[in-house]
Amino acid sequence: MTSLQAARLLKWMQERGTRTLSNWIWSVGVLLWMLSCAPSAAFAEPLPEGAVGSNVSVVGYNNLEDRPAFKMSIIQSGEHWYLYLGHFWQSGWTILDVTDPANSKVVKFIPGPPGSFTGQMEVSGNTMITGLEKPLVPGIGADPNAPFSEGVLIWDISDPVNPRQVGEYKTGNLGTHRNFYAGGKYMHLSAHMSGYHGNIYVIVDISDPAHPREAGRWWVPGQAEGESRVAGRFVSHHGPAYIVGNTAFLAYGSAGMIVLDISDVAHPKQISQLQFSPPFDPIFGSHTVLPVPEKSIALVTSEIVIPECRGAIGYAGIVDISDLAAPRLMSLMPEPLPPADWPIKSFCSRGATFGPHNINTLLHNPYVQPQGNLVYLTYWNAGLRVYDIKEPTAPREVGYFLPPNPRKRYGPVPKTLIAQTEDVLVDRRGYIYVTDNNQGVWIVKYDGN
Repeated sequence: MTSLQAARLLKWMQERGTRTLSNWIWSVGVLLWMLSCAPSAAFAEPLPEGAVGSNVSVVGYNNLEDRPAFKMSIIQSGEHWYLYLGHFWQSGWTILDVTDPANSKVVKFIPGPPGSFTGQMEVSGNTMITGLEKPLVPGIGADPNAPFSEGVLIWDISDPVNPRQVGEYKTGNLGTHRNFYAGGKYMHLSAHMSGYHGNIYVIVDISDPAHPREAGRWWVPGQAEGESRVAGRFVSHHGPAYIVGNTAFLAYGSAGMIVLDISDVAHPKQISQLQFSPPFDPIFGSHTVLPVPEKSIALVTSEIVIPECRGAIGYAGIVDISDLAAPRLMSLMPEPLPPADWPIKSFCSRGATFGPHNINTLLHNPYVQPQGNLVYLTYWNAGLRVYDIKEPTAPREVGYFLPPNPRKRYGPVPKTLIAQTEDVLVDRRGYIYVTDNNQGVWIVKYDGN
């Protein structure tokens, strides 16, 4: 029996009326006996101390053999659940068995190409694609001036714990950042191609994975060399693109949210553009766009990279996409506040970076929790925030999880060793996986109403 199971048993006994002293003593005796029959370690490894939460409880933690993780994806194979993780400071990918989230186990580490950033992967069916790019932050992998690999690796994961590389696509430049693949013949890339400023949108046909070929590309006017650039702006396709039918939703930096018609993949056409910068921070003015077509909305965020709130503020919001030709910002998520008993009154005072970052985006993955009324959003030093968007014009915060500050430094950022939540993924069972750039993966669960 795990400590989580014991806690649930105790709650069940309380709900069954064990309120008299004699019944309570009997209940606690039974609980202690059952715990004595459990393994000596309740979790796969000790939980770091100091986590704080509201309506979110800790299920487990895994240090990933001292390899802090970045992006994640997940599959179910038979009775097993496998979490795939890209790493922040090491080149490669980890496969974590999370069948029992309280006792997760590393089953394999796959080394990546030396000197390369391998932070992101996408999984569909028996195919996985993994992005490769030149390291973005000094300290990721080898010397930033050393050789690196770039583009996308294509894998066969019919044996989920022994991926087999079957193809490779190269950009000929700095590589790819966040990509989209939901099965079928096309992968959709955020790619740094020769002849362009920043990343552009590239569609690649992988129907023959051993020989991938470009099928189409699109960019914001001014990105191609020789075109008149827009001064003072940070125009780059951060990605991932998110594809709904023949429509692509792009997060495009200071160019905002861009909607494309890709019915002719060789010639994508712009439907609309919604800009957020100014007034919001322009560097990653549009970091993530996640359409939820059944609700006629898109969830949108920026990303803050300037620490200690020294730049323009970021945002996390909801866009009305009922008319694709005229999207409109309809609401903003409330700014997180520190717990009432903390000595600081603003996360700007905590150190490191504060602001919105990643959403539970992999809604096309059948093993990921479908989008309901809850939005899961990482917020750098403000941890994981949970919002209820049942009324999209009035979202409200209903829970949070703040991991403790790291005890060990693995990479050069942040300058002050403060917890920095990176990514979030919620599986179909309701388990929430949270990564941090200087610690392992936390597994938590929302237990609010």
